[in-house]
Amino acid sequence: MYVLDASVVVKWFVEEEGKEIALSIRDKFWRREIDIVVPDLLLYEISNALRYNPNLNEQDVKNAVDSIINMGIRILIPSGEILKKAIDMSFLYGISLYDAYYVALADELKIPFITADKKLFDKVKKFSLANYLFSLKL
Repeated sequence: MYVLDASVVVKWFVEEEGKEIALSIRDKFWRREIDIVVPDLLLYEISNALRYNPNLNEQDVKNAVDSIINMGIRILIPSGEILKKAIDMSFLYGISLYDAYYVALADELKIPFITADKKLFDKVKKFSLANYLFSLKL
């Protein structure tokens, strides 16, 4: 089981460096080799990132969001406990609360967190469950 942040999942829908690795994670999920857990925040972040991609239109963004929802990925709503942990981690690592929520969720569930955001990874790499997409050996 893995917590993926939006920087990984957005690669499922656009041509970016790391797309093949991100798609391999998605394919492992489809084959039921792994489980994926994300906060509901991911849906907003993906929608926003895709909305500003000049190669996509409104329907493309809607289709992408629908596909994430329909995949059967566990999408969790925030709990007060995890949100408080995210606030702590935001201050500890000097990262946004949005990014910290993914880290806090991984910590709460005791499962690996994967990001394609190098700046974020560099700030949280001391967190033992943090993984950088481009360094994965899946």
